[in-house]
Amino acid sequence: MQVNAERIMKRIQDLAQFNATPGQGITRFSYSPQDAQARAYLMEQFRELGLTVRVDPMGNIRARYDGTDPALAPLWIGSHIDSVRHGGPYDGIVGVVGALETVSVFREAGHRPRRSVEVVIFPEEEGSNFGTTMVGSKCLVGKLDLHGLEQLRAEDGRTCVQVAEDFGLHPREVAKCRLQPGEVDAMVELHIEQGIVLDRKGLRLGVVQAIAGMVTVRVTVTGESNHAGATPMDMRRDPLVAAARLIGRVQEIAASECGKATVATVGEILCSPNMPNVIPGQVSFTVDIRDIRDEGIDRALELLHQAIREITDAGFTVTVETIGRNQPVALTERVVSAVREAAESCGAPYLDMNSGAVHDTSMLALVTDVGMIFIPSVDGKSHNPQEYTAPEDIALGCQVLLETALRLTA
Repeated sequence: MQVNAERIMKRIQDLAQFNATPGQGITRFSYSPQDAQARAYLMEQFRELGLTVRVDPMGNIRARYDGTDPALAPLWIGSHIDSVRHGGPYDGIVGVVGALETVSVFREAGHRPRRSVEVVIFPEEEGSNFGTTMVGSKCLVGKLDLHGLEQLRAEDGRTCVQVAEDFGLHPREVAKCRLQPGEVDAMVELHIEQGIVLDRKGLRLGVVQAIAGMVTVRVTVTGESNHAGATPMDMRRDPLVAAARLIGRVQEIAASECGKATVATVGEILCSPNMPNVIPGQVSFTVDIRDIRDEGIDRALELLHQAIREITDAGFTVTVETIGRNQPVALTERVVSAVREAAESCGAPYLDMNSGAVHDTSMLALVTDVGMIFIPSVDGKSHNPQEYTAPEDIALGCQVLLETALRLTA
């Protein structure tokens, strides 16, 4: 059985049309009009394939291709269709289209696996609405309940519950999302790497061994706001100067004082009152720390707190708030082995590697066996309009997903 490369690219191009920022990358937040359009398109694809579709109270989609033994827990394959603002056309989409292609080929070939296959689409993977990633999959594994959903707010002030209700969902019934023990046999996700490793090494496939954990904290430095011209330099308590020194230390900590897998990023800075002729009174910034080991994350946090003590004196008040944390995940050997066998059957060299980006698969690892397939991102570009993966690499990744599904559903 072989995937249809032309059909794969047609579906990717079709989904790229559901976009709030044409000509400026892909913007398709979960629970938006563009999300509704993409869902309607996929529902039509599922209908044509004769799949049985379930949508849970938070919008997780499960489209089932029945196997010959309905008593067996299904294999899940899929990803997400939401994007960051001004993102690219492949992040998440490749995994969804690859899963759709797998069941399309099965149906065309008249192949009925012993174990059912479900194409799964998770909402709000990117966290673009609420600043918290993987909302859909967190609800599936019990990491988010109704109280947690009510704490998440969009830019317009609506809670996650209100946003989902306005979309026509039933988030107050979030408890019904929770997967039961043994309900899913395994999860496999095809994804672009979103990094530069495969592209630099000239390899077309990555077999993921582990997914990095991450912690996001917000550091708030409070000093004393005053007139920019009338306040002598030796009488200032400027929190922006202190914050700038701390931000520089974040780079140094990750680059040379932790493990090789540790990375840290300051991605958001807020300055108040943010006026050119006023010394700021308060500055806050986020720090995103990732590593495939908890020890690496904890070491970076320890050094960040040490830097705060060293750089900010009694003239400042500094708080550190944890926004969220996900644990590192080692993927399951039986699924990883199936992916390796599938890659070998396709005759393409592969690299055993780790994922620095988080994925819904890392949440599903709490309740089932998991594996991931990576294909190259040209120049490592992702989360921006320059994101690109060659069609032949996408087709190869889809073929490896198909071969993996054959092994795990036999």
